Amino acid sequence: MLTKTAIIASAATAALLLPCGAAAQSCGNDEKYHIPYKNTYVKESLTAENEFRTMKPDSIPFGTFEQAREILPSPFWEGHDDEIGMYWKAWEIAVANLRHPQPGSGFVSTYIDTAYNGNIFMWDSSFILMFARYGARFFPYQRTLDNFYAKQHPDGFICREIKADGADCFERYDPTSTGPNLMPWCELVYYHQYGDIDRLHKIFAPLCAYYKWLRLNHTWQNGTYWSSGWGTGMDNMPRVPESYNQIFSHGHMTWLDTNLQQIMTANQLLEIGFYIERWQEIEDFEDEARNLTRYVADNLWDENTGFLYDQYADGSLCPTKGISAFWALQTPGLLDKQRTERLVAHLSDTTEFKRHGMVPSLSADHPKYKDNGRYWQGGIWPGTNYMVIDGLFKNGYRDLALDIARNHYGHVFNVYKDTGTFWEYYAPESDSPGFMARKNFVGWTGLVPIAELIEFIFGIRADYVENEITWDMSLTDAHGIDRYPFGPDGMISLKTAKRSSASAEPRLTVDSNVPFTLRVLYGKNKEKVVKVTPDVKSY
Repeated sequence: MLTKTAIIASAATAALLLPCGAAAQSCGNDEKYHIPYKNTYVKESLTAENEFRTMKPDSIPFGTFEQAREILPSPFWEGHDDEIGMYWKAWEIAVANLRHPQPGSGFVSTYIDTAYNGNIFMWDSSFILMFARYGARFFPYQRTLDNFYAKQHPDGFICREIKADGADCFERYDPTSTGPNLMPWCELVYYHQYGDIDRLHKIFAPLCAYYKWLRLNHTWQNGTYWSSGWGTGMDNMPRVPESYNQIFSHGHMTWLDTNLQQIMTANQLLEIGFYIERWQEIEDFEDEARNLTRYVADNLWDENTGFLYDQYADGSLCPTKGISAFWALQTPGLLDKQRTERLVAHLSDTTEFKRHGMVPSLSADHPKYKDNGRYWQGGIWPGTNYMVIDGLFKNGYRDLALDIARNHYGHVFNVYKDTGTFWEYYAPESDSPGFMARKNFVGWTGLVPIAELIEFIFGIRADYVENEITWDMSLTDAHGIDRYPFGPDGMISLKTAKRSSASAEPRLTVDSNVPFTLRVLYGKNKEKVVKVTPDVKSY
């Protein structure tokens, strides 16, 4: 029989063993748990630095769309009032989707909702913030990711989908529990727009801890990564062997996009580490990226078709050509020049990815390709399209990037004119929403009328770290943007007059409260470099 002292000691020991899991709905250090199983966490030291886990909730007030409209960047495009109307409609829906954290949820900030089912999703939120960053003067949208960092588990795990009440939707060892790991990319895009070094200091530890969790728990013996349909975000893409569940199982495969994303993420975390002088702590990430790059080149490339594929357990390659291969473009140099040319050529093949709407998620020559998209069986998704277009620019494929951007923007615009709203994804063979797509989806579809308009159609891309704005000008209409945000204080107006041709030198009006370098690209390899100062307006 146990003595009273022994009973008390046993209870104390049991309390130490209780987990910080989804059923408890929170991972805060002060929570009490009543779950009858043992704690299997091996704590990651970097989570001790994660200040978001103990942060008090901040319910940030926000104004109306009418108030936002006086603060947000304001584009103009001569003769294209409907397109500008689409831009403002997207912001109107985005402002309406702001949510305060529920009491007791463990969320630490007001956030923009994913526009799906009331939950927040890791990769949706990352893509949403790619366009929402332009609204930071109205509301700090980037803090949406703070809620994921706040819900990080002691071992570094972060669930990919979290309910509004703070509960994880999946246990951490479920093959569908997490991914894709795009948060470092999102944070760096924000940093290059605003130069917020303080935020980099805060997010470095949780992002590195999450990367290490994936490396420890989502790799095979050879160091390659696995995922699942839900884990990649591309639910029903036909890539898993038929003996496995197509959506929920890892299929004992090496998953192409997950490996490419980890290479990308390792390099991004090293870049963040460089900015905050902590890269030495994660030098092993560089080693892993190098090893994964070698593996992808040696084992996931098919020389006959000139494409990248998933790999089955027996070493053979999955025959499915999907948009997942183009994550390789986010790490320039991963493939040599010849292989990159062959990979990119598939985007211009009318039997594969150059369809009525570009870029379908599944190659059109696949037996399961659907004219209505049927989710990831050919559907056109704003997030992955943004990735492809951005990657093409990074690799120097400007003309193809512009072709795809114009096609995608026009596709979404045509459906917007017909329906008055935005959709979760789009059909590849007609100007239609995708099969069973959700409407009013802003949501990541805000990428098209906002980010794609500014960055690709107008061609305005900022790098505050280099104190430079590039204006890759392909339009000949008069166009521009007021209240463009640049760094913590910069507020810039960029305008160009109508031109007689794409090769004609643009006449610029620039109004800025900060000095910066403006690189204007136009015509065939023409460039105009302007040193902008607050006291000069015409260039």
